[in-house]
Amino acid sequence: MWQRINALSLSTWQLHSPIALALNIRRISNVSGIDWFDSSLKIHGTNLKTLKQAHCSMITTGLNRDNLIVAKFLDACSIAGHVRYAYTVFTNQQSPNTYLHNAMIRALSLFDEPSAHAVAVSVYKKFWALCSKPDTFTFPFVLKIVVRLSDVWLGRQIHCQTVVFGFDSSVHVVTSLIQMYCVCGGLGDARKAFDEMRVRDVNVWNALLAGYGKMGKIDEAWSLLEMMPCWLRNALSWTCVISGFAKIGRASEAIEVFQRMLLDNVEPDEVTLLAALSACADLGSIEFGERICSYVDHRGMNRAVSMNNALIDMYAKSGDIKKALVEFESLNERNVVTWTTMITGLATHGLGAEALAMFNRMVKAGVKPNDVTFIAILSACSHVGLVGLGKCLFASMRWKYGIEPNIEHYGCMIDLLGRAGRIREAEEVSKRMPFEANAAIWGSLLAASNVHHDLELGERALNQLIKLEPNNSGNYMLLANLYADLGRWDESRMMRKMMKGIGVKKMAGESSIDVENRVYRFSSGDLSHPQVEMILEILQEMDFQIQSNEIREKEERFGIV
Repeated sequence: MWQRINALSLSTWQLHSPIALALNIRRISNVSGIDWFDSSLKIHGTNLKTLKQAHCSMITTGLNRDNLIVAKFLDACSIAGHVRYAYTVFTNQQSPNTYLHNAMIRALSLFDEPSAHAVAVSVYKKFWALCSKPDTFTFPFVLKIVVRLSDVWLGRQIHCQTVVFGFDSSVHVVTSLIQMYCVCGGLGDARKAFDEMRVRDVNVWNALLAGYGKMGKIDEAWSLLEMMPCWLRNALSWTCVISGFAKIGRASEAIEVFQRMLLDNVEPDEVTLLAALSACADLGSIEFGERICSYVDHRGMNRAVSMNNALIDMYAKSGDIKKALVEFESLNERNVVTWTTMITGLATHGLGAEALAMFNRMVKAGVKPNDVTFIAILSACSHVGLVGLGKCLFASMRWKYGIEPNIEHYGCMIDLLGRAGRIREAEEVSKRMPFEANAAIWGSLLAASNVHHDLELGERALNQLIKLEPNNSGNYMLLANLYADLGRWDESRMMRKMMKGIGVKKMAGESSIDVENRVYRFSSGDLSHPQVEMILEILQEMDFQIQSNEIREKEERFGIV
């Protein structure tokens, strides 16, 4: 009914505000103010002029004394982006109750400006000073503000107030406290709040699991998950641990946890599956990755674009670029990530020409490249040695696509120039870029100096790298090898002695292999594998066969046989 009344009043807008007309009709009816307000704002919109008319009508009809209606009005103002006007209305309220304070704090928390967040804290403090009692909704709203401000000390004060008002056992409040501490760097406080709870629901457990995962405390997250009652564990609980292991490079453990999840009869969601596929990509485990995709298809789950992107990435990282291309070509829907993933895969495999052709297809398809795409395509130019094209693409980032190059793009250009032997130009780019050179930049210059035997640049690059990453053995080895290549054996030996003197050890080489869905890791000098004797025996046999083949090839080449 109210929609019809408001619609009819549109024709008389200039004579009488439709909201005011609706208000007058409401005065002689039994329709609630909340119902009227929702209907009116949906039809007439929430531009500032309409909101001001509504506020005037609320004052003339006395509805401004109804805190529920005023709270609705504040919500409408904040959604429309008129938070300042909402605050003006709030400050003119004579007797704002807890509900209205909550609405104002929530409105300010949605506004993406530090000044608004400071005002929200001020509103809360005045509320506290008036001796008004907050409720279980007040603290989560305020704690969101604390997260925006990254103020853990303020968070601790509010935590104390939750204890004073007896909300320290409220699941809703404590979950917000844990989330706040985890984001603001107070994991110890988060764990303390968690341990002091008598009754914990799944949200409390997941909040702390997510906090551990984000902070890289993945062993603590795994221990917590094992403590968690099995009937409470859901997909999010497991995903926090799986993605945490995958992010820090412990892919085999991520897969093991994923398998445990399936044994626990918890159905993974899309985020879980993406994390598992990412781990498969890092391990080069194509077989297990394909099993995940078969699981998705068998369950009738929608294979989203992100899932297909992860599959392409897995094939490329696992060394099967042909399968990555087949998967790419089979897709009906491709986004910028799909194209970028394929270009990155081709570039990583040294297929620079194919990567450039894929980039051209992407542009012709009307897909705008992003900053990650340019990292991939500049890397492709580096592999092929197309310095001129690389320079043109780098310049086009700004004038054609409106993308401001970051330090990674400059790093690609320095690598491109360095590989091409244009070392002085590469060094000049490093000096002109609007960033201070990091370890990756100096590492590229050191590598270029090693390839092209530029000792002066190599020594300067290493001096900078010693400051930035003093324990990276690879940097010392590059310069030691450069000295050796130039016949300066004393300096080469001195470099190795320097490494030994400061305790820098050369990292042992590592490799892994996936056999029947189990990942086996090997590192140089490691004899801990239970089948080490058999492995060494086979390696010796392989080494003998390789040497025999090399001798045979030389004999055939020189006509000995």
